[in-house]
Amino acid sequence: MRAERPTVAVALCTHNGERYIGRQLASILKQSEQPVEIVVSDDASVDRTVEIVREIASAVPEGGPRITLLQNDSALGIAANFAQAMLATSAELVALCDQDDIWHEDKVRRAVDEFARSSETTLVHSNARLVDRNEMPLGTDLLHSLGVSRRERESIAAGNALYVFLRRNLVTGATATVCRRVVDLALPVPDGWLHDEWLAVVASAIGRVVLLDEQLIDYRQHGHNQIGAEKITMAGRFERIRERRTERNARLLERAHSLATRFSAGEPAVPERVLLEVDAKLAHEQKRSKLNHSRILRVGPVIVEWYLGRYSRYGRGWKDIARDLLQPE
Repeated sequence: MRAERPTVAVALCTHNGERYIGRQLASILKQSEQPVEIVVSDDASVDRTVEIVREIASAVPEGGPRITLLQNDSALGIAANFAQAMLATSAELVALCDQDDIWHEDKVRRAVDEFARSSETTLVHSNARLVDRNEMPLGTDLLHSLGVSRRERESIAAGNALYVFLRRNLVTGATATVCRRVVDLALPVPDGWLHDEWLAVVASAIGRVVLLDEQLIDYRQHGHNQIGAEKITMAGRFERIRERRTERNARLLERAHSLATRFSAGEPAVPERVLLEVDAKLAHEQKRSKLNHSRILRVGPVIVEWYLGRYSRYGRGWKDIARDLLQPE
């Protein structure tokens, strides 16, 4: 148990968000447990985003969160901009924040509850209600749209989040709060990774990840999200199988390689069992990237990887098997 409740900072990234940023900041300022600071990192907006942030910052009452504004003359991109915002914070915990969502009033409190409960907790993320551009509920939630299974939930609850995240990412940054140790060890974000994916893997490798099955934000879907929630239909799954495999496999290999390189270099230092899993993940993606252009000649290597259990341990199981057997080069 922690002796005291840790302090929270908000890392909020903006880019041409004048339509939504005021609503989001208002929801942060109404939290039942207030953050000590809000760092807004603006990625070269050309609309009124910066002006709105300044107006709100000037009106924060004494004793409220201090709002710091960073402005990029040229766009850094989402991962680098979030890294900049996180590094500019000074609290014990950092809550990631998108410009176009709405926080429910207990979002900060519920995250702090989990960190206060155990010093082993490194990241807390949650479910979210999906809403449209006008804040009307879409009738579903984030975890449902991601297709999070009971097995995945149970694995995370049992302290085995790393093994889930080596297969796929389930952490949506807009719902996540991380401890200072993760921020210091994880940054910079390596090539091929989004900030929330990378933070999730690092957090799960050095501590415990908590998934709250509570809708703690309204996650706005408006067609212009830099990253959004998408429910894949059966037709969409078949369409993915028909896509060319070269670009996707190259991306997966790049991610596995950068993960193995960072961890093997001790950045961060992780247990030996984690290094073995990361190396096995890399070996799996190397095998997949070298599959023959002929579908017939892919069968043997795919069967070997299936027999070794790597498709289920480091990928999407039968879905990746289908891709590797059926997708064109």
